[in-house]
Amino acid sequence: MNRLISFEGVDGCGKSTQLNLAAEWLKGRGEQVVCTFEPGDTSLGKEIRQLLLAGEFVPVPEAELLMFLADRAQHVRERILPALDSGAWVLCDRYTDSTLAYQLAARKLGEGAGDLHEMLRFAECGVTPSLTLWFDVPVAVAMGRMKKRAEAGEKATRLDDEAESFHQRVAHAFTEQFESDSGRIARINAEADIEGVFRQLEQALKRHFSLP
Repeated sequence: MNRLISFEGVDGCGKSTQLNLAAEWLKGRGEQVVCTFEPGDTSLGKEIRQLLLAGEFVPVPEAELLMFLADRAQHVRERILPALDSGAWVLCDRYTDSTLAYQLAARKLGEGAGDLHEMLRFAECGVTPSLTLWFDVPVAVAMGRMKKRAEAGEKATRLDDEAESFHQRVAHAFTEQFESDSGRIARINAEADIEGVFRQLEQALKRHFSLP
């Protein structure tokens, strides 16, 4: 069993905050931890992220998908695999489940386009998360959080600014993924406060990896 854990959910679900808390918890247990994210956590990926999310040039959905997959392949080879090979826990903010939810479902690329799942697996370079933590929260709540972040001065990405119907399709896709792969995906009720969410995360880690 590898130690790659992906953190997933709609924008505004709180996954990034929980990833940092999980990293500190694991480090407190004496573990080696690498925190990473998609898109953009390689030198090439930074350029791809700028093209994908800045909004200066808006890719068509098909190009958007291919750019995310290019970022993932580079990310796996350059960051994730070396970290796993060193024995580290790898906590990744977004991975293939996000591509399934955002591009295949919300962009509707999965409709009549052949088996794109093979392309997603190809971009993973053989590396699938041992555990995926899905932070489940109503879209209205998540959008309210994103609004507060924007009011606090945090710049939104192009995907953050999509219509509510887009984010609803994303949320529905995450639900379907959980229902079809509950052995890998653990649902976290992300409406709770930060401590309450982390308690659920801690239990999921202990259960999945048989930690004391």
